[in-house]
Order: sequence, then C-alpha cells, then structure tokens
Amino acid sequence: MQTALIIGKAHATIKHPGLHGWTMLIAQPLTPAGKPDAEPQLTLDRLGCRVGDTVIVTSDGSLVHELSGRKDVPARFITLGIQDS
Repeated sequence: MQTALIIGKAHATIKHPGLHGWTMLIAQPLTPAGKPDAEPQLTLDRLGCRVGDTVIVTSDGSLVHELSGRKDVPARFITLGIQDS
C-alpha cells in the first residue's frame, strides 16, 4: 500500500467488460515525505475520489480480481481509501 495523489481521470471509448462500473483515475505515488515517487499509475476507483485527493492505493492485483468478482480484469492498482485532510 502507498499514498498517492489523484492527478487526473482516464476515459475509455471501449472498456473491458470487467471494468464497467469502475472509474479509472491517474494516481501519482508519493513518498512518506509527500514527494512524487515513480511514474503515475492508472488505478481503479469506486470510492468517488476526485482530482487533488490524497488516497491509499495498492498494487495487489488479486484484490482487484476479488473486488470485481472477475479473474480477467486487466488492472493492477485500486484505491482503498481517501486520506483525511
């Protein structure tokens, strides 16, 4: 798990069937000091995160499969929570 800053939304003309109902966001991973850490990642969200929110993300692909109820979802990152301000 890692904190990340939501820096944008991603839109798809055609989505994989396993992604219907999910919002796709662009998340910039952060170091503990709040500085950018690595490249931005595409993350799935059902929490209603907005651009500018600091969130907790995980790269546990098996959790994505469990939460979506499908083994064929082509995603790895998912938001787990929104950090209080």
